[in-house]
Formats: sequence, structure tokens, C-alpha cells
Amino acid sequence: MLRLTDVTKNLLIINVLVYFGALLLLGQPAYPPQAFSDWGMYMLGIFFPTSDFFRPYQIISHMFMHGSIMHLFFNMFILFMFGPPLETLWGPKRFLFYYLFAGFGALGLQLLVQWIELSNGSVPQASVNIPMVGASGAIFGILAGFGMKFPNSVIQLIFPPIPMKAKYFVLILAGLELVFGLSGRQSGIAHFAHVGGALFGVLLILYWNRFGSRLE
Repeated sequence: MLRLTDVTKNLLIINVLVYFGALLLLGQPAYPPQAFSDWGMYMLGIFFPTSDFFRPYQIISHMFMHGSIMHLFFNMFILFMFGPPLETLWGPKRFLFYYLFAGFGALGLQLLVQWIELSNGSVPQASVNIPMVGASGAIFGILAGFGMKFPNSVIQLIFPPIPMKAKYFVLILAGLELVFGLSGRQSGIAHFAHVGGALFGVLLILYWNRFGSRLE
């Protein structure tokens, strides 16, 4: 039976508490939002830094806020399944650092891509007022980490209902996110945040493999 490790358990609890706490205390956004308070629970998401709705705390809070119960469920399910093996392998400090590093890396890449798109006019300037929420960047880092450290572990997919080795599953998933991001399909999803989480997770593992880690 899968053992739920401490950091993974606490991350699950925090994400769930933040979502339902924000829903209860801040409520759903009022449309069309005019003032910052009109965004309700999405005040915890992150707006582009040039937006009037941007607040510094959003750099952290956005990683623990989700857009819907299904968004929360799928991210937490992946964390529940793939977090404990990595935490057991690395220990709690390295695992938490990895999770946050992937999450911040995801944010950095997404903001960089958005800045480029704003600069060349491929997206409207009003997009700076659309918040980004979710732990998906960190979660894609977890998937990438599992694929690298346990590449031959077999994952039983639900759709399509076939078994697949973790390394192939992660490569296909990351490739699809990159294609969707470059093509502009499935708008409204921060595909480059997903790619960024996986990319920064891979880079950190490669760094640890070469230089080691002081986190024990």
C-alpha cells in the first residue's frame, strides 16, 4: 500500500484548505470584475506584474489556489500518486525544495512567454488582467521527476486504457503541452507553465546528479 509521506500530505492539506477557505471567505468572482475585490477567490491567483490587480503575495499564493474542484482533484491526485516515491527517495527537504523550484520555474517561463506575446501583439493587452491559478507547474515537475527517477515504472492509464512506462508517459504529456502552447490551442490553459515545471524539474535533477545537494 502506498505510504503517504509527510510533505506530500501537508501539501495536499494546504491546497485543499486554501481552495475551500478562499471559496468560503472570498467567494466567487463578480463578472465583469471592476475592482480587485471583485475577483473573489481569484485574488489568490497571479496576474501579470503590469496589471493593477497584481500583488506580490500572488507569487506564492497562486500555487495553492485552483480554478475548480476538478482542477484541484486532478492535481492532488497526481501529487498523491507520484509525490511519495520521490519524497521517500530524496527526503522531505529536497522534495519540498524540488516542488517549489518547479513551481517557480513554471511561473517564470509562463510570464516570460506572456511578456513576449504582449510585446509582439499576439495577445491583447487586456490579458494582463487574467489570473493564473494552480499547482500544475509544480505537479508537472513531479511527473518529470518520477519519469526520470523511476523511468521503467508502469503506469496504467485510464484513457486510453493501456499500460505505459513512466518515461514515455511524461515525454508524451510534456510534448503535447509544448505543442498546445506553441499552437495556441486550448486557450485559457497555461501550457508553458506546465512545460516550465517539467523543464525546471529536469534541470534541477541534472544539477543534483552532477553536483549533489546540501539538502538532506
